[in-house]
Amino acid sequence: MITFIGEYTSKIDDKGRVVFPAPFKSLMDPEGDMRFVVKKDIFTSCLEMYTFEEWERQSEKVKSKLNIFNRAHAAFWREYMRGRAVVEPDPKLGRVSIPKKLLESIGVTKEVVFSGNDYKIEIWAKENYEASEISNEEFLNIAGQLSQER
Repeated sequence: MITFIGEYTSKIDDKGRVVFPAPFKSLMDPEGDMRFVVKKDIFTSCLEMYTFEEWERQSEKVKSKLNIFNRAHAAFWREYMRGRAVVEPDPKLGRVSIPKKLLESIGVTKEVVFSGNDYKIEIWAKENYEASEISNEEFLNIAGQLSQER
């Protein structure tokens, strides 16, 4: 499993392509599967980008909790799979084409931030990423709550 760490800004070209960060690309096996699955985050205005292998692992976890013969579960699975895209950085320049609909769904206009978040990469409109930072006080409060749960 790959661990993505760091924040990298990239400009969007007129065709909706962005340069995939070289530090993230260097973590991938150049002879291996370079595909990613991109989807809109459920809770925040960002995209989530998973290696194809990690996407399969995450999807299997979700699917294992479902009964495909249950109407509500089938509807959930359909919605879960809606709006996904498989993308792959081009080998020469490392550009990746993210569907315009996905970029528009998070308010991207000119620049994105690729934010490593352990097993996934978050893609944010630069302005939204900067605005999403929580205060140090809120961070410490959450940390205190988490320490009590263990």
